[in-house]
Amino acid sequence: MRIARHRIVTALRERGQQARADWVERELPEQVDPAKHTGLLATLRLDLADLADAPSP
Repeated sequence: MRIARHRIVTALRERGQQARADWVERELPEQVDPAKHTGLLATLRLDLADLADAPSP
């Protein structure tokens, strides 16, 4: 499973965390691998289930 970076950025901006959202836009790839970035996602307190892309039909 991969997470689109824009979903992470949007979630952070909705919480008013503009600086963190800006950093994520600069540092993370377009498609984020949760296994590789587990620590970062936990630090940002993001729920993977809310961020995951809907499966394609």
